[in-house]
Amino acid sequence: MREKDRGFGLGASIALTLASAMLWGVAHVAAERRRTGFALMAAYILMLASILTVFTAFSTNLLSLAVQPRWLAWLTAGLVVIALSWTGVIVWSFLLVRPPRADVVGRFFTTALTIALCALVLAPTVYAARVAYLSRDVVNSLFSAAGSTPVVADDPWNGAERVNFLLLGADAAPGRPGVRTDSMTVASVDVWSGATVLLGLPRNLQQVPLPKGPARARFPWGFTGAGPETPGLLNEVFQYAEDNPDMVPGTGRGKRGPALLKQTIGGILGIPVDYYAMVDMKGFSEIVDAMGGVQVTIKEPIVYGRHREGLLPAGTRKLTGQQALWYGRSRTDSDDYVRMGRQKCLLNAVAKQADPMTVLNSFERLAAATKRAISTDLPQDLLPAVVELAEKVKGTKMRSLNLVPPLISTADPDWSFIRRKVAEALADRASARSATAPRAASPRPAPADDPVNLDSVCD
Repeated sequence: MREKDRGFGLGASIALTLASAMLWGVAHVAAERRRTGFALMAAYILMLASILTVFTAFSTNLLSLAVQPRWLAWLTAGLVVIALSWTGVIVWSFLLVRPPRADVVGRFFTTALTIALCALVLAPTVYAARVAYLSRDVVNSLFSAAGSTPVVADDPWNGAERVNFLLLGADAAPGRPGVRTDSMTVASVDVWSGATVLLGLPRNLQQVPLPKGPARARFPWGFTGAGPETPGLLNEVFQYAEDNPDMVPGTGRGKRGPALLKQTIGGILGIPVDYYAMVDMKGFSEIVDAMGGVQVTIKEPIVYGRHREGLLPAGTRKLTGQQALWYGRSRTDSDDYVRMGRQKCLLNAVAKQADPMTVLNSFERLAAATKRAISTDLPQDLLPAVVELAEKVKGTKMRSLNLVPPLISTADPDWSFIRRKVAEALADRASARSATAPRAASPRPAPADDPVNLDSVCD
């Protein structure tokens, strides 16, 4: 049928163009191109059915797929193909049902409508493709392509009941070279239930035993530093290893510090430390700002700023990145151990409040801040298992054991006692998981050195 014989007026053209954007092929059928129209309808229905299947049957795996670069590349390509096909159908439909050439006003309105519909399809697709590209970039930037141990899909944790992550907060001070790991926490996670115990170590722990090998040979009686500027505290081990390659032979710069600190802390606690993640404290404030702030409950007013220029009043409030940084960093009118407790609360709050919508709404800022602020040795092929484990963790209540005075002496630690307390804390979680029929017990106050529920302490 020739264009002049079709007889589509302005109203019909607008209606058919809109209908074709919502169901491919409607305009083709109206223009008596039925075979093409029905084929387009079938393709559209098949596409929608495929998308719905993915988001229903595989909904639990979507987050896991989002941290796999190969799948992200396929997702980006698929989104581009769908968007181009959709806009192509809209333009094709418009060309079939547009008003006659003589109807200048009609053609103007239908052309404007077609452009708007194409933009409506392309804009979210471009955004989604960009999110997928940024996700792939973050994954490739932060995580190594492969780990030292192959990951088996059915058992990514290689039969372990717990996996232990060393979480480090690194800080640099003016006039002081390198960084100090002033915040050190091991998150010990039950791989079946997600039950987590946070084991906090003080930065000023002294004479820590180093692992066997070159490190132990240099410091046979415990780490003592390199002189007056490094008095031999636990928070100096990382930078000392970076500055002295012979401490961890065969390991490159940027990896020596994490390797030695993982082995050192694992020896102190009596458990293997599997992976680490280090957050630069300044970069952490950028992450909090990208999230839109973090809500915490402040027990006592906290002075913040190097020159006491601010005050965080007591109460439940949302903190900016800079305020959150000082909430976790400030020692004014308190001490290292009070600060450690606040850091655990801050980690707990960020973990609980980093929901998918928050992440999606500020994804670009979060991606940029994360690349600048975080380093880790988690391999890419383990990320799906980590995402699945993180979902379990969010559904549980974290507990915390801070290895600080008066429980231990930082100047003369009892290493056997520390390992025993850690073993007891982890055994409590293991017995809670394995209990099939819990019995009622008389309530008793927990001793001061028992692990405590972070939610009850921080709220």
